[in-house]
Amino acid sequence: MKRLLIAALAALSFAGFAQAGDIAFPSDAPIAVITFPEPWSAEETETGVQATSPEDAIYLSADVADGKSVDSAVEDAIKFLTDNGVVINADSAKRQDTEINGMPISLIDWSGKDKDGAASIGLAAVVVDEKHILVLTYWGTQGDEDKYDGDVASIIQSIRKAD
Repeated sequence: MKRLLIAALAALSFAGFAQAGDIAFPSDAPIAVITFPEPWSAEETETGVQATSPEDAIYLSADVADGKSVDSAVEDAIKFLTDNGVVINADSAKRQDTEINGMPISLIDWSGKDKDGAASIGLAAVVVDEKHILVLTYWGTQGDEDKYDGDVASIIQSIRKAD
């Protein structure tokens, strides 16, 4: 994810990507907006939004957390990964703090494995405002994920505060 985030920050746009449209979430009182390219499958969840790439090579979600529930949201994300057979190599952790669309973002990425073999795993916290943080969860099958680098970079680059 770190490599993909850096690519997103380095490029201002990616030509040739059809946009599936913006998803503002939560729909009853939007905090953030993310744009997913076609033909990704994206849907709102109880706490945010989730999407998978074509062929299910990549899973990406963004969950809204308040300052008091960030630890819980991160624990839930790790439990979700574990429940889905993703094994994180804790010794491979790499951390980076940067900014996306004027919002601070801290990310940790790891190597690991899933049912298909080697996997890239990432968690990130995006500070939307003084009350809300987005917890991003990413995992992708190594090798297959390379063809979606541009899509993921575009998705991450699209994260912004709701109006």
